[in-house]
Amino acid sequence: MRIDWWTLAFQTVNVLVLIWILGRFFFRPVADIVAKRQEEANRILSDAAATREGASNVRAEADKARAEIGAQRDHLIAEARKLAQVEKENLLAQSSQEIAKRRSEAEAAIARDRTAAEQAIVARASDLSVEIAQRLLARLPSRTILSAFLDGLCQELRALSPEAKERIQSSAAADHAVEIVTAAPLSKEERERVREALVQALGSDLPLEFRDDAGVFAGIELRGRNTIVRNSWRADLERIRGELSGDEQARKS
Repeated sequence: MRIDWWTLAFQTVNVLVLIWILGRFFFRPVADIVAKRQEEANRILSDAAATREGASNVRAEADKARAEIGAQRDHLIAEARKLAQVEKENLLAQSSQEIAKRRSEAEAAIARDRTAAEQAIVARASDLSVEIAQRLLARLPSRTILSAFLDGLCQELRALSPEAKERIQSSAAADHAVEIVTAAPLSKEERERVREALVQALGSDLPLEFRDDAGVFAGIELRGRNTIVRNSWRADLERIRGELSGDEQARKS
């Protein structure tokens, strides 16, 4: 086999020229394009990574904000429950105080009404007793009535202490007449009977001044400057009313 060195040389030159042309007009632009595409791809990947990192940061901030909102909500709910409990206790306390106040006022009103009713009953009973007594007395002779009450008055005078009798006599001795009060005016004879009975009861004659007072109802009262001795239905009624009032006070206490 014979080698044509000139043909080989020309072909070699052709190959070298082709390689230079390809490198000059094809490989370099392609390499530049590939480099630019690679650079663009790297930039896009970098932007995507930055965006992904930003998204992660935003999500982390959102999770943190959500957690803070949840904690704040729980705190507000707890505070609201605490305030509601305090308000409930205050309302219950106020309700209890109001109920106690209303109960106390109701009990006081009931006690006042009961006292007023009892007083009205006592007053009505007193009026009825006076009316009944007056009707009964109207059927009795005045002499009998005077004798009965005068005897009772003399018994009370005899039961007085010596000091009390001395006060009555001293009052009469000092130009202060002793009053004899009856429901109706006494006749001259009745006045003399009263005078004699008092002399026997007190042991001395006293200056007497007779006076009538319908409020006595029935009976006789002796009134000195410092001493009053009564044997009358007015005194009995006052004593009964006082006893009833005392019983009412005892029940209240």
